[in-house]
Amino acid sequence: MLNHSLEPKTPEEWREFSILAHKMVDDVLEHLSTLPQQPAWQEPSEQVRNAIVEPLPHDGIGAEAAYSDFLTNVLPYPNGNLHPRFWGWVQGTGTPLGMMADMLASGMNAHLAGFNQAPALVEHQLIVWLAELLGMPKGTSGVMASGGTVASIIGLAVARFAKAGWNVREEGLQGQSPQGFAPLTMYCSTETHSWAQRGVELLGLGNKALRRIPVDEAYKIRIDALREAIHQDRTSGFKPICVIGSAGTVNTGATDDLTALADLCAEEDLWFHVDGAFGAIAAISETLRPIVVGMERADSIGFDLHKWLYLPFECACVLVRDAELHRKAFTMQPSYIAPMERGVIAGGLAFAERGLELTRGFKALKAWMSLKAHGVKTFARAVEQNVEQAQYLASLIKAHADMELCADVPMNIVCFRYHPSKAASTMTLEQLNTLNQELLLRLQESGRAVVSSTVLHGVYTLRAAIVNQRSTMADFDELVRAVEEIGARIVLY
Repeated sequence: MLNHSLEPKTPEEWREFSILAHKMVDDVLEHLSTLPQQPAWQEPSEQVRNAIVEPLPHDGIGAEAAYSDFLTNVLPYPNGNLHPRFWGWVQGTGTPLGMMADMLASGMNAHLAGFNQAPALVEHQLIVWLAELLGMPKGTSGVMASGGTVASIIGLAVARFAKAGWNVREEGLQGQSPQGFAPLTMYCSTETHSWAQRGVELLGLGNKALRRIPVDEAYKIRIDALREAIHQDRTSGFKPICVIGSAGTVNTGATDDLTALADLCAEEDLWFHVDGAFGAIAAISETLRPIVVGMERADSIGFDLHKWLYLPFECACVLVRDAELHRKAFTMQPSYIAPMERGVIAGGLAFAERGLELTRGFKALKAWMSLKAHGVKTFARAVEQNVEQAQYLASLIKAHADMELCADVPMNIVCFRYHPSKAASTMTLEQLNTLNQELLLRLQESGRAVVSSTVLHGVYTLRAAIVNQRSTMADFDELVRAVEEIGARIVLY
């Protein structure tokens, strides 16, 4: 195949590329099918690092050679989230069908600002399905986003527009209006993910405008403290506009009392946003739905489909109850993209009027195809299995003399630490924290399993976030064995 051509030109060149493309698919499927026999993670060697660091290629080496470099230096060294014993952070695993859907989406290369096209119809339909799954009413607006951070920031942007009390799009936050602007405030728990700080900073409110409300012993936001903070802010001349509730906190998987938050927001005329990054998906299970009851009353919900719906990155969504407010918070129609009654741009650019991006890829296809192919019930069973696995892991830890749970397990996150019983009376908290940090690193480097960490009340904990459809109960047995063996070696050393 000619190296200087960006794509095949002749029938023979297309046949050659087809052979290579089929090999790419076969190789990746072989990689996926053999994951249990591979390490959960392996660090790129110095040789691999050096091979990737090379001069800018002014002359191409050809698709076959470039692909060969991928097979050797890239494919064997991911961060591990495909593996059945990967439970670090909250990273989804992807699916073979989702992978192929991404290929189809790239093949179409559709521009999803909107346009009069089938891909836009697919995203519109997907938004309808997702709203139904999460209990939101008919007519709910929404848009696909890159991840939960962007999805939830879009929700906060609509909240700012809806509740500021002035035309924030026109006047901004500079305080130059004759009537003056009261400083805006938003509220979340101390357990809320850091996206919220990033959001208030990006929206021009500043970190100080985000009030972190203490949590109770179950890591849920304290409604009494929230109510008091809102009252104090109003008394002090601030303007509260939004409360952020968590459906599955990042540290422990705790879910705030969303019904109580919805009631409070209704009483106080505040926007109610739910951060459902992974926990919102619990709503697809009849068994787990009670955990997130009240979420359906939110004004907006941000959540990821590439976490607990197992789809490949990137795939997230924000739903907004009031479609007109959603549109008004972002809409603009310069002449060069004005809608027409007929033709390619008939109906306008609906998704460009629901968020920051004009140019958008066809993220919706993998979710649309996956829901059609597998059905909601299949996804619900996988989600329920992960919760059962979390309880199983918790039971193993409780039964182990040298391990202990560090928090309740309300959903799919297990926080625990290695605490050798023979040394329990002599080790300080600092020593135990150092021990567990070293254990975590050795566990990851061993390739036997991957978990991440967090700190709860000063205690360094290992944290297993289970959003993996490939995991089996035996994988959690292996995790406990690995922690036991590595921990014992550290103590003896």
